[in-house]
Amino acid sequence: MSTRYWLGVVSRDHVRRGVELGFAQANHGKRAAVERMSAGDGLVYYSPRTGMREGEPIKSFTALGTIVDGPAWQVEEAGGCFRPWRRAVDYDRDARQVPLDELRGELDLTSSPNWGIVLRRGLVELTAHDFEIISRAMVGQ
Repeated sequence: MSTRYWLGVVSRDHVRRGVELGFAQANHGKRAAVERMSAGDGLVYYSPRTGMREGEPIKSFTALGTIVDGPAWQVEEAGGCFRPWRRAVDYDRDARQVPLDELRGELDLTSSPNWGIVLRRGLVELTAHDFEIISRAMVGQ
């Protein structure tokens, strides 16, 4: 099976928690989102804001990693009121935050006029080209 590349749209605060704990979560913890990912797939997070509702706008790529082998798992949070599904991720701890505007002209993702609507899906597949451009910008290679 070939490598796929994913873009998750998540607030930076939530991304940082995932990086700290080594997991990915998308689409408000829906199982289907993380089940689409496979070991070895690339993952990049785009954060429109620092916080989910009230954070400042940042419109940046905020984390970069590779999906680790193993199944998705479910956890309980908020006293059992929230039960999100997760996948293990090996994050690149040296990746820096990169504003989308720095890469906009180079990405397939932003080549159509209504590209922002696609981000509302929460998890979208990226082209290998876009993943390479974003990765290079985030880790300086």
